[in-house]
Amino acid sequence: MRRTRRLVLAGALAAVMTVPAAVPVAAAPDVPTAGPSAVAGPTPSTLRWAPCPADVVTPLPLECSTLDVPLDYGRPDGRQVEIAISRLASTEPAQRRGVLLTNPGGPGIAGLAYPAELAVAGLPQDVLGSYDVIGMDPRGVGRSAPVTCDSTPEQQALGSFPRYAGTIFDVTREAEYARTVADQCAASSTAWMMPHTTTANTARDLDRVRAALGEEKASYLGASYGSYLGAVYTTLFPDTTDRVVIDSVLGPDGYDVQQMRRFARGLQDRFPDFAEYAAAHPEYGLGTTPEQVEAKFYELVEKLEANPQPDMDAMKFRVDTFGYLYSDATIPVVAKMWRLVDTGQPQPVIPAGDHDNLLSARLYVICGDQRWPETIWRYQLDVAIDRARYPMLGGSTANIGPCAFWPDVRTEQPTTISDRGPSNVLMVQNERDPGAALAGAEETRQAFGRRATMVTVDGGGHGVYPWTTSTCAKDAVTAYLTTGERPARDLVCAAVPSGR
Repeated sequence: MRRTRRLVLAGALAAVMTVPAAVPVAAAPDVPTAGPSAVAGPTPSTLRWAPCPADVVTPLPLECSTLDVPLDYGRPDGRQVEIAISRLASTEPAQRRGVLLTNPGGPGIAGLAYPAELAVAGLPQDVLGSYDVIGMDPRGVGRSAPVTCDSTPEQQALGSFPRYAGTIFDVTREAEYARTVADQCAASSTAWMMPHTTTANTARDLDRVRAALGEEKASYLGASYGSYLGAVYTTLFPDTTDRVVIDSVLGPDGYDVQQMRRFARGLQDRFPDFAEYAAAHPEYGLGTTPEQVEAKFYELVEKLEANPQPDMDAMKFRVDTFGYLYSDATIPVVAKMWRLVDTGQPQPVIPAGDHDNLLSARLYVICGDQRWPETIWRYQLDVAIDRARYPMLGGSTANIGPCAFWPDVRTEQPTTISDRGPSNVLMVQNERDPGAALAGAEETRQAFGRRATMVTVDGGGHGVYPWTTSTCAKDAVTAYLTTGERPARDLVCAAVPSGR
């Protein structure tokens, strides 16, 4: 599959993302600054590039380097941590504009291979010629001072969505597990990273990378959690961010309790695409109308609640349905999975792997970025509401998690996304995105105000650029990255037949 892809895998694991017109880029008054992390300007690049290590698996050869950055930007001359970065050099040095910093989402996903993955996925040659495309393992991830919660294989198998709560007592039971995970993280060998593994500090790292590359400004392309990282980056560094593209956009507060709840809304938004597909393929035996397919979902959940199969229980069924709906390419996988559950057959064996770092880094970031509710009754209320509104997943994503018991080690308040700064942000979003519900993207669009223009695609799935089949959306992003021209106003791109 073209993108069976880290956004899909990470989604399942972590659940377990008119005519263009030139837009002037002019700074507004009272632009926020990045405080002690600010970098005065470019210096000649001193980075030393070499082929990436053999264990960095990429579809195209990349160069890699490292950069020391402050652990604590409040003490920039104090302890340093090493950040790993990669480069896919411009294919047309004569037309090279600068650098395009990237992030594939997460939090917790390594980004060294991402420039090559974007190129293979169809990043246009005009973009590849205009930029050195830069990848980075964010702090706490992969080769950049990786963190751990010492999670067991059983904990990794549960993923990071709380278990589905059918009653208030299920919330109480989940709280015991959530506290255990939070205590493990706080007692781990990398707990000293907790106060500093945040989105704001990763944004500061990005600007250090920009300066180390010898660039006065840097452009940015980020998807899913990378959309929030990009929003924070251009908020903290309005004067050194150039063309900013954020894709599959989270709400303006990133991964907070409301974003977790939006996953349930995202699945409900996305599910009609699957129901239409399944109804049009009677060979799966899931129903001949969308309504029958939806009824089949709850029938299979009840079946698995009563009699879990060795390789599938009701919670895994919910989460796998959610995760594989990240991509149109994996919609048939959902239908096959349902068919196997319905007929009592075993599921394909997928190697588990070690996902401790992915899940741990995710917790370090989301629990460190925002303050989460600490009282069990608040989650019991949210579960009752979301189980009724979004019954497919709401009883899970509104449930309590480790962030409720996270130690209060924050060193700063969350970054406020606002309209202060240059008008240099292009947002791109599918209408039916399970991992980044449109409602959250619309809130971020409102927060950015005059700074942003938004392109919305009448389509489903997580991740638009460059994977989309909508030439309307793809051309809009490519034009902005290569010419600086954005749509004159927010744009809605019509649906494209999927060909499924």
